[in-house]
Formats: sequence, structure tokens, C-alpha cells
Amino acid sequence: MKKWIVLILSVVMVSGLAACGSRQNGSDESLSRNESQSDETETTKTTEPSQQEDESSSETSMGTQDDSNSETSAKTLEVFGGKTLVVYYSASGNTEEVANYIASAMDGDLFEIVPTEIYTGADLDWTDEDSRVSREHDNEDERNVPLVSDTVDNWDEYDTVFIGYPIWWGIAAWPVDGFIKANDFTGKTVIPFCTSSSSGLGESGELLKEMAGTGEWMEGERFRSGASEETVQSWVEGLGL
Repeated sequence: MKKWIVLILSVVMVSGLAACGSRQNGSDESLSRNESQSDETETTKTTEPSQQEDESSSETSMGTQDDSNSETSAKTLEVFGGKTLVVYYSASGNTEEVANYIASAMDGDLFEIVPTEIYTGADLDWTDEDSRVSREHDNEDERNVPLVSDTVDNWDEYDTVFIGYPIWWGIAAWPVDGFIKANDFTGKTVIPFCTSSSSGLGESGELLKEMAGTGEWMEGERFRSGASEETVQSWVEGLGL
């Protein structure tokens, strides 16, 4: 009888110890999982700011690069300077032709001076004392010729300006005067040129220089009617611009 009692007590004790071991293992596994989750959370928290810093650094780098490119572009413009503009008034087409040759040689832009009231063939007949140009020649008050436009878009971008015109009675055709008076040539190199069948440049360039009052004016050139592109290009190349 005693043996049976001892055997039963032994079985009960063994079962109790097994249950305690199982609970302990379960607690250890639960703790291990919690610690693992805690480590992952801390790792995630640690990694996220680092990624944000990398992204922020990338944006800052891009911004710095853009600023650097802008500064480089600005410096490039300063080094190579502005553009060339060829301004002209042409009564019969001869001056326009030379202006186109100059613009081609200089890779420049063109601006045509256009009177609001276009000169007709009869207006330009200087042999007629009653023609428009004859009356304007005799009366300087009538030489103030209104223009369709006397201003150029982006005027400040041009550092070299050619001024072309036909010669009327030894001076520049007066429709040009309105453009000269309306613009500031400060900081610009100005080169006059004219076309005529016989008259030379005369004092036309000097008179326009005095009228403008600003700009660095160079000595101009007279071209005969029908001057070739090669002749004009050779003159442009000789300016050393």
C-alpha cells in the first residue's frame, strides 16, 4: 500500500515540474519575441531619420548645383558680351540690302525704321521743288518724321549697333533722327553706314553722334548702290569687332 502511495506522489510531482517548465519556456519565447520586435522598432526609428537626411542632402546638393549653373551662365554672358543690332531706314531698298549683309556677317538682328507715312516715289523726287523731301529739306521743322516704332525690344542686350541710311543732301535721311533721339546709346559701340549713288558719308555720322550724345561711335562707311555681299562682309571683318 505504501508503495502505491509513493508511486502516485512521484507521478504527481513529475507532472507538476513538467508544467512549470512549459510555462517558463513560453515566457522565455514571449520575451524573446518582444525583445526582437523592440529591436526591429528601434532599428526602424534609427534608419528613417538617416534616409531623410540623405534625401535632404540630395535636395540641397541639387539646389547648390542649380545655383552654380545659374552663376556660370551669368558669367558666360558677361564674358561674351551682348548681341549685335542692325538698324536701318531704306527708301528704295539699297540700304536694306546692305543691312541684311551686315546682319548676316555679324549674326545680328535687324530693326527697320518705318515712317508712319511711307515715302512714295513722287515724295522722293528731289528734282521736284514741291516734292515731300524737297519741302522737308527747305524747312527743318518738317523733318520731324513720326515713326511706326522708335524702340527696340530687349535694347539693353545689344552692345553693338549699326545705323544705316541713304544720304539726302549730304546728311543722313531724317527719318533716322527720330530713332536716334529716342534711344540711349550708353555702353554701346555704334557704327554708321550709308548708301548713295555718288555722295560720300560726309558729316552724317558725326551729326548723328552729336544728336545721340551717348555711345562710342566709330567711323562709318559709304556703300554704292548695288554693293556686293563680299564688299560689305570685308568691311565688317575689318572693323575688328
